[in-house]
Amino acid sequence: MSEELQALQKSSDTSDLAQKTKSASSSLTRILKYTLVRLVTLFITVVVGVYLTILIANMGGYVDEIRRGEIRESVSLRIMNDPVLKNLPPEVRFERMNEMIRLEEKRYGLDQPFALRSVRYLRNALTLDLGRSQTMSSDSGSRQVRLIILERLPATLVLFATADLILFFSAIFIALFLSRRYGSFWDKLVVTLAPSSSAPGWFYGIFLILIFAALLRVLPFGGMVGVPPPDNTLEYILSMLKHMILPVTAILLSSIASQAFSWRTFFLIYSSEDYVEMAKAKGLTSRDIERRYVLRPTLPNIITNFALLLISLWAGAPIFETVFNWPGLGRVLFQAIGLYDTPVIVASTVLFAYLLAVTVFLLDFLYALVDPRVKIGGQGSSR
Repeated sequence: MSEELQALQKSSDTSDLAQKTKSASSSLTRILKYTLVRLVTLFITVVVGVYLTILIANMGGYVDEIRRGEIRESVSLRIMNDPVLKNLPPEVRFERMNEMIRLEEKRYGLDQPFALRSVRYLRNALTLDLGRSQTMSSDSGSRQVRLIILERLPATLVLFATADLILFFSAIFIALFLSRRYGSFWDKLVVTLAPSSSAPGWFYGIFLILIFAALLRVLPFGGMVGVPPPDNTLEYILSMLKHMILPVTAILLSSIASQAFSWRTFFLIYSSEDYVEMAKAKGLTSRDIERRYVLRPTLPNIITNFALLLISLWAGAPIFETVFNWPGLGRVLFQAIGLYDTPVIVASTVLFAYLLAVTVFLLDFLYALVDPRVKIGGQGSSR
């Protein structure tokens, strides 16, 4: 009898082990399948977004006509200013001009159909072969777009990382404060001021420049550092911090009320749940309740907002940086749009698209780590 029980027990253990192995294998297969499908979907989204950017930046090929006009005008001026070419017979001069125009159009790739070049633009953009900018050139000629971006990126990251991180954490702390004092004077004040965030940061920036730079003359009008730039490292940092006061303040004024109101609403929703009332009845402190029962359920939302915040740092703000004369990526993009500089526009878009796709992909796994209700590749409400 004992031997039969041992045999049954052994058979049961073997069956359990096989079941666990099968379950683990099924979970791994599900995760791998989900990862592959997710990557393919995001890649297709990036391809479509970048190609649409190429079409829009080139106005469906209309920019080619603008380029051809500029080339023809440039060649005509060159011939008029060249004594040798100017004195040639009209027929020879006209033939020479057409040949020079043809060579210039070939150099810019305008001798090929736009549909063919757009596919080549797409391939180069997706492989991060960002090409050269013909409008934002240096003394030695055209510049690589990669070098332009690397040159302007630090300025954008310094400004917007400082402002947005201060904004993000300040809004969280203010929202927690308001959720504990629902209906108080400060709560009503933030609710009243929330619509003021409909105005962009550069709108507040104009008023700040008028008050503190033009009237009071206590802060600079714009720029990143003083002119000429200080040679000493400490003086350079202090000058940069002084120049950051107005743009950082403008960003905070434009968004702090709406951000605090949004998070305060989230925290109020979760703080009214039954399990929060039970935690209060157990005698838990308000900080423990906030940390365990209010902040933890909202953690996926907080992570999402923080991740998208980090992505926005790389894009800059074209009008905002132009108002403050800040030498960042946003200002470069603003200039590129005005000059029809397709390589710079496409490069900015493809970098943002890749960063956004990677962030969205990683967020799915972060959700599963912070929220046990989320299962990667699961069914129903799971991800």
